[in-house]
Order: sequence, then structure tokens, then C-alpha cells
Amino acid sequence: MNKLDTKEYYTITELTREFDISTRTIRFYEDEGLIKPVRRGRTRLFRPSDRRLLKFILRGKRLGFSIAEIREIKDMYKETPGEEGQLRLLMKKVQERREELEQKRRDIEETLGELDQVDEACLTRLAELRVGS
Repeated sequence: MNKLDTKEYYTITELTREFDISTRTIRFYEDEGLIKPVRRGRTRLFRPSDRRLLKFILRGKRLGFSIAEIREIKDMYKETPGEEGQLRLLMKKVQERREELEQKRRDIEETLGELDQVDEACLTRLAELRVGS
């Protein structure tokens, strides 16, 4: 168990500092139903499980997953087929994301090649114009 997970509750300020995110971001994930802090009056108290979930959400966002995909993966953990199904779904989503990024890489390489051709054509034409002057 992580040393930070020994606390009973975390404040929103502690989590914003730890993960370098805004309170608005945490409230957004709460509004989306991804995390459910305990309320004591107007104060939100986050359990260690909320902290781990927030870490999971932020990692999913860094990897390019949508909120809907993150929710789907998160919700599968609690339902049949449970953790195994969650892991299989996550592997499928990772593969899909990898394929999207590979396609983007190919598209970028193709575009860079086209830009090189345009640049070369411009240099050639400029040289022709100077010779003709």
C-alpha cells in the first residue's frame, strides 16, 4: 500500500497539489460521476479509493481516452466480468488507441513529405527565377 493511501481522507486542495490539477477538474470528474467524495457540509472529503480513481482517470486522459471510455473501464471493475473483463477491455482500448496513433504518425510522415516536396519546388522555382533575371 502506498504511504499516501494510509490517510482516511484527502481534501480537494491536497489532491489538486498532488496531481497538479485544478479544483474545477476534480469537480468536473465528480459531476461526471467518476468520483464520489464524502460530503461534510460544503467540504468534500476524498477517500483513498477516490484518490486512486483520480489517478486512474488522469492516466486515461493522458493516454487519450474519452470520459466515456474511462467510465466504461471503471464501471466494468464492479460488475461481471469484473477485473478480468476490465483488463481485457482496457487492453482492447489500448490497442485501438495505439492503432489511432500509428495512423496519425503515418499521416504526419506523409504530410511532412509533401511539405518537403513543396519546399523543394519553391527553391527550384526561385533558382529558375534568379537565372532568368
